[in-house]
Amino acid sequence: MDWYRKPARAAAEAFGVDRATGLPPEEAARRLAEAGPNSLRSAPPTPTWRKILSQFQDPLIYLLLGAIAVSVLAWGVEGAAGVPVDAVVIAVVVALNAALGFLQENKAENAVAALQSMTAASSTVLRGGALRTVPTADVVRGDVLVLAEGDAVGADARLFSASGLRVAEASLTGESEAVTKDPGTLSVEAPLGDRTNMVYKGTAVAQGVGRAVVTGTGMGTEVGAIAGLLEATEAEPTPLQRELAVVSRVLGATVIAIAVVVMVVTALVNEVDTLPDLVTVLLLGVSLAVAAVPEGLPAILSVVLAIGVTNLARRHAVVKKLHSVETLGSASVIASDKTGTLTRNEMTIVRLRTASGEVELSGTGYDPAGQATSGGRPVEDGDLLTEAGLLLLGGSLSNNAQLELRGGAWEIQGDPTEAAFLVASRKLDGVAERADLFTRRAEIPFTSERKVMSTLQHRSRDDVVAIVSKGAPDVLLARCTAVQVGEGVEPFDDVRRATALRDVEDLSSRALRTLAVAYRRFETHERGALEVFDEDDEGDLVFLGTAGIIDPPRAEAAAAVAEARRAGIRVVMITGDHPVTAARIAADLGIVAEGERAVTGAELDALDPPGLAGTVRRASVYARVAPRNKLQIVDALQSGGNVVAMTGDGVNDAPALKSADIGVAMGIAGTEVTKEASAMILADDNFATIVVAVRQGRAIFDNIKKFLRYLLSSNMGEVFTVFLGVVFAGVLGLTGAGAEAVVVPLLATQILWINLVTDSGPALAMGVDPEIDDVMARAPRGAGDRIIDGRMWTGILTIGLVMALATLLTIDVFLPGGLIEGGDSLEVARTAGFTTLVFAQLFNAFNSRSETTSAFRRPFDNAWLWGSVGLAVLLQVAVVHLAPLQVAFGTAALDAAHWAVCVAAASSVLWFDELRKLAQRLHDRRGAAG
Repeated sequence: MDWYRKPARAAAEAFGVDRATGLPPEEAARRLAEAGPNSLRSAPPTPTWRKILSQFQDPLIYLLLGAIAVSVLAWGVEGAAGVPVDAVVIAVVVALNAALGFLQENKAENAVAALQSMTAASSTVLRGGALRTVPTADVVRGDVLVLAEGDAVGADARLFSASGLRVAEASLTGESEAVTKDPGTLSVEAPLGDRTNMVYKGTAVAQGVGRAVVTGTGMGTEVGAIAGLLEATEAEPTPLQRELAVVSRVLGATVIAIAVVVMVVTALVNEVDTLPDLVTVLLLGVSLAVAAVPEGLPAILSVVLAIGVTNLARRHAVVKKLHSVETLGSASVIASDKTGTLTRNEMTIVRLRTASGEVELSGTGYDPAGQATSGGRPVEDGDLLTEAGLLLLGGSLSNNAQLELRGGAWEIQGDPTEAAFLVASRKLDGVAERADLFTRRAEIPFTSERKVMSTLQHRSRDDVVAIVSKGAPDVLLARCTAVQVGEGVEPFDDVRRATALRDVEDLSSRALRTLAVAYRRFETHERGALEVFDEDDEGDLVFLGTAGIIDPPRAEAAAAVAEARRAGIRVVMITGDHPVTAARIAADLGIVAEGERAVTGAELDALDPPGLAGTVRRASVYARVAPRNKLQIVDALQSGGNVVAMTGDGVNDAPALKSADIGVAMGIAGTEVTKEASAMILADDNFATIVVAVRQGRAIFDNIKKFLRYLLSSNMGEVFTVFLGVVFAGVLGLTGAGAEAVVVPLLATQILWINLVTDSGPALAMGVDPEIDDVMARAPRGAGDRIIDGRMWTGILTIGLVMALATLLTIDVFLPGGLIEGGDSLEVARTAGFTTLVFAQLFNAFNSRSETTSAFRRPFDNAWLWGSVGLAVLLQVAVVHLAPLQVAFGTAALDAAHWAVCVAAASSVLWFDELRKLAQRLHDRRGAAG
């Protein structure tokens, strides 16, 4: 029901409450039991078993589970002797991946819960004629809500009394200025931000007092309506999840095809006709399947993402889902709220206009550090300094805010705009001290109709009595008959009045909110009229000047926007604030060019789908938007092929946060609903942290490509080795070289060993590889770009083929017969080939750090990579020379000559790839030049 269009008494009657005494406590308890708590509906907590199960719901995991099943089947057919090593190893990897994902997501949930505990949770109500502080969840419809400065509004309510009440509604409407409230009934339909006789759950009282009848609780509030919209918004999988699903499907098909082809070719070439030989062929096929699947990928991916999440947590960003950390790296658009996100949500006076000119005040926020300048020079004396001091003195006296230093930080109580005068007064020597000499005797409060606040001040030291007024310039100027010029007062003639009006227009054109200040000094014989202090006394004022106030951009936001633009990321501002203010802030931050106007929510509502798509393509600043408009913008951006990161702190941002590819909520100013909807929370509310996350995400994506390139090319090397070794067994001298009916270049256990030794360690080390190139110097990857594109697949297959050729030629060198005559046994030759393939993969680890940059550029930056390679070399030496391992893996000892040949042959992978990279760099340079 539109309670704002009905008298307050109608709301009281509808809910059966006496506004003078409130609900009886027992009636409030009955209503609470009947309607439920005043809280938003949330999804029930996910059971632990379901969280664990969700870790296995991934295409690559399905592939590995299939490999486990086939391995167990082959082990059973072979006689179920010993332990099915392949199946056990893969199962351990899958379990490790699940544990990592489960633990990291639990850790993130705990961090989110800690942030949510920061929200206020109590309200003051009138029950049984007495004021009571109750949990906000216990507020019911019909309660009389008692509001005072600094209170959080606990429910939607219809005001029936208010005195100087102003409510900050930025979290709900996006409006940065506190809204003046009035109990009067509105006769026409009004948008949410203009319903001045209503207060809403999730907002805060900036100034004054008031009482209201609660008309909506829980999901029946405006916040609840947005939460309902949020439930209907589907969360999209991250780009990385979509990409890995594609890779997994491709790998699945490839694995099946390779295994079938190799088993058929092996059976035909070796004329398999017995069950033991058939089991050998089947085991070879399974081994190849395991070789082709990078079984360490899920665990390595989880570890790399978890490390990235931990690094971001140190920089005050809490990532709720592991895959989300990469999404920011692929973001092409950051759609950001203005108030509290790009700006500080701390009103600041930056300019003063008086009769003698303009004063600029440096510094932002509530820290009173700063200085006064004019024309770039300090204002040290003269009329301008005198006038500026009086202007700020007057603004500080006609004021109900408080400014205090607590714990090393400046904090305010009351209206942020009024607090701006207190902060500014401390930037001029002596002004704050002069204000302390005055005592307030009376006040005429600010109302939306009057647009002026006045206080009666007395300075006992010299018995000065004065009225000091602060308010809208157009209203206050009409009450002024004189103007302050230096120490003196001059008539406010038409010329000076016109100048003052131009000053106001100029400040407004710069998106500054303007407030004028004036005063009147009462001589002793005039003080009798002040026995009743009312609006009649607000005349014959002396005009002091106009203050230009702005919610300043965060100091780090402009640099963050510039860095985002350098990275090819478009920053879009979406706010509920005034269009002129939004455009000014956007221009100051470098989001749009000077003079570009903001598109309003009303304009968006009037557009058809093609018009909306066209507007979203070109416009980068939106003002006076409703929650549905934010969702429209995000959806339109995504439809245009963009990966969208949406930041915000208010309830009105929540649906768009959930719909975006990654939602980023503010941890301090953000509401509970916003944090719930987001994928990442900035614990310090610092916009610059988003750019840090973008860099981290891009670096993570690069590292994912590095270890994918490494794992897949190395695995292809194993596949090509076995396949070509079987097909060309006669050419290489393998046929008849041993007693086995089926002679293969590598044993199944050796393939498993290669995976254990070379896959996990180096791949994990590449997952934490430092940036080789500046990741912010390139445009974001397109939404349709593959994580493994055609060029990368070509490199994977080419390197895999070079590894196989080096391995097979090494076997041929030492094996009798074949292309090159050798004199060693099959066991020695196979061991040499086995060792060559291991070393080739280790050389390939250095290749894989970049697709185009030489492996010799900054080769020692990654100590973890060198450590993992060194460990792999020691393990390979052990498997070749330790007797128990020789038996288990079918190896034989090698002499120095064997080792030299193995290392030389393996290094061909490095030299080949260096030549390929050089050719690629030359090609890219020619393309850039052309």
